[in-house]
Amino acid sequence: MQLLQTGMLLGLAAMLVSCTDKGTVAPKQNTGPATPTLETISAKDIEKAATMPQVWMTYGGTYDEQRFSRLSDINKSNVQDLGVAWTYDLQTSRGVEATPIVVDGVMYVTGAWSIVYAMDAKTGKALWTYDPKVSGEDAAKGCCDVVNRGVAIQKGKVFVGVFDGRLEALDARTGKVIWSTMTVDHSKPYTITGAPRVVKNLVLIGNGGAELGVRGYVSAYDVDTGKLVWRFYTTPNPDKQPDGAASDDIFTNVANDTWGDRGKWKTEGGGGTVWDSIIYDTENNSVIFGVGNASPWNATTRDPDGNGDNYFLSSIVAVDADTGAYKWHFQTTPREQWDYTATQSLILADLPLGKDGAPRRVVMQAPKNGFFYVLDAKTGEFISGKNFVPVNWASGLDEHGRPIENPAARYADEQFLGIPGPAGAHNWHAMAYSPQTKLAYIPAQQVPQIYEQPQSEDTGDDHWNVDVNMSAGIPPVYPAGTLDAIRAGNMGRLIAWDPIKQEERWHVEHSGPGNGGILTTTTGLVFQGTINGKFTAYDAASGDKLWSRQVNAGMAAAPATYEIDGEQYIAITTGWGGTWALSFGHVWENAVAPQVGRVVVFKLGGTGTIPDPMAPLVEKTPKAPLFPDVSDEVVMTGLKAYSENCMVCHGPMAISSGVLPDLRWSYQTADSAAWNDIVMNGALTDNGMISFKKFINADQAEAIRAYVLSQAWMAVENGNATAPDQEE
Repeated sequence: MQLLQTGMLLGLAAMLVSCTDKGTVAPKQNTGPATPTLETISAKDIEKAATMPQVWMTYGGTYDEQRFSRLSDINKSNVQDLGVAWTYDLQTSRGVEATPIVVDGVMYVTGAWSIVYAMDAKTGKALWTYDPKVSGEDAAKGCCDVVNRGVAIQKGKVFVGVFDGRLEALDARTGKVIWSTMTVDHSKPYTITGAPRVVKNLVLIGNGGAELGVRGYVSAYDVDTGKLVWRFYTTPNPDKQPDGAASDDIFTNVANDTWGDRGKWKTEGGGGTVWDSIIYDTENNSVIFGVGNASPWNATTRDPDGNGDNYFLSSIVAVDADTGAYKWHFQTTPREQWDYTATQSLILADLPLGKDGAPRRVVMQAPKNGFFYVLDAKTGEFISGKNFVPVNWASGLDEHGRPIENPAARYADEQFLGIPGPAGAHNWHAMAYSPQTKLAYIPAQQVPQIYEQPQSEDTGDDHWNVDVNMSAGIPPVYPAGTLDAIRAGNMGRLIAWDPIKQEERWHVEHSGPGNGGILTTTTGLVFQGTINGKFTAYDAASGDKLWSRQVNAGMAAAPATYEIDGEQYIAITTGWGGTWALSFGHVWENAVAPQVGRVVVFKLGGTGTIPDPMAPLVEKTPKAPLFPDVSDEVVMTGLKAYSENCMVCHGPMAISSGVLPDLRWSYQTADSAAWNDIVMNGALTDNGMISFKKFINADQAEAIRAYVLSQAWMAVENGNATAPDQEE
């Protein structure tokens, strides 16, 4: 009893010392582990990241990648007091997708073209910048802009995956290159857009490029030397022979048999690129990664012989962290045919799903195909799954988690309007999970698309080699009001999903798809930015909006939070680009001007400002009349060639969001010679617009120009644009 009384008196004394008569609390002391310095940070520190919430050491916050912060200064009662602490301008107006890393008072961010920026995390003062000098020619290898999702850090090194396939280690203090390793065959259309992960003494990286014809894999390199330690391929060797890789045994014994012996997969790699999600399960010493779509998408040309599932396309795969040896896999979309990647956020958590409600370690994912999956993290056993948005390609999942397919979805004989389309029900934008609410927070969307077999044996899509009719459902002429109808069918929403009951708890609708990644906190907050420039805090339990700020630029990345000198900061990168800006400009009511990429940081009581947005650069006025001798047949030829070669960058229906030029209003489109110089001769190669002479001929190039001009004049007829002054 005496000891208890003494403890109570000491506790009361401590309270009296720490509080003034006005009730203000003295600066708090950090009672957790000492935070690492740039030179000392190691994988062991990342394992303890949850106990050091004042730093953001890895892409998803911790190895579990829940994006859940235990910092508590910013809460429901004071979130309205958030203001701008500082901003930092990046060097380009292309897409920005990185979550900041913050260690030892330094913030590291990547922007477009894989440029790395280091800045003082308290003030925003620039410390150094590293530009890996990605060539414009390499930019043409990307499906979805020259983006990068961030860095990893260990032992005084900052690791970045460069767009052209390099993995580089930089000095964390100076930005100088310590080592550089080319991780891909640079002669092939590989790219890197994802953030590396550090596991033990390894740095892990995947790659992208399935739409252009590559074979996917994930690699582990020594953090000190950059030497390859292990590699796991996700599709077979074209000859089904061993590669001398960690994946050899599983392909020889199992996976090779799920592929036929002929088809385009043998020349185009099969796809299966590991372009985003890679996590580390410390309890089971497993690296778990998500695998992407097929190359080409179309299974009837990719692998015509069989009904094989084509391992490991659209799968979640676990391997031994030290050796890369196969442990287990779960395939979300067998014999993938719709660009339904499983590269979306993977999250580890302990859910009460064991015997008598005991905790069970699980891995969760909400991939493109529209179903939310809960798997056993140790074995990959399917626990549960349910669609989190409306889908029509499958009616549900069987007891093993295999989709019950709609037969029409394979589009063998006729068009199929897929829900979701290739943009997915959830794309790369990071999901989060709160162990307090036991809810996952999903940036979901609805973007339908028509799938159709190629209309001729010569598909014409040597560059974008998906082997489907990319112009399916796109009319060469459409009446006024069509765009409004399309926009009404494309939507985004933030969904709070219960992974235990497999049901929605609440959702918030957004105006259009493309809502950004998520951060959630121990104080019951959910933060999210959207492409319309709103950065918002919601109540994690109810979805009520508690605070919002216009940041004057679109956001796709997930925020990070950290603490310096007793103050909590929330950091978000802005900059509209990537697939939403390039491929879906037609779903936005107004094209937006390119904005300078920016880091925007908030704190309680911040009084800073955000620069005003740039004025729109596009004047919606045709620059020349469509020459009168163009036939409907030529316009249709142009539509087909445009859809297969230009659409993914300049937008369906020739409607750009403004990040890249809207060709309808360009002076270059108005002039045949200037157009030919760019499209066929590569006059703008340094900007990423390569010559398309390998993919189209001169007649097709001119037909594309005719189609684009026809779309400009149709916009005038529909009241969406202004005709030029006829006297000029």
